[in-house]
Amino acid sequence: MGRNNEGNIKKHNDKLHKEQDKEKAKKVAREEKRKEIVRKFNENKNNG
Repeated sequence: MGRNNEGNIKKHNDKLHKEQDKEKAKKVAREEKRKEIVRKFNENKNNG
């Protein structure tokens, strides 16, 4: 009985993709935060 059966492969891939989705979500959140900060900074610079 090998370890590389369909069930194990599927479980592993699901776990992997879940992790990758988390990473992607974090990256998107960082980008949004950065855009927000840059926008505020530029507003302050223009007003001052």
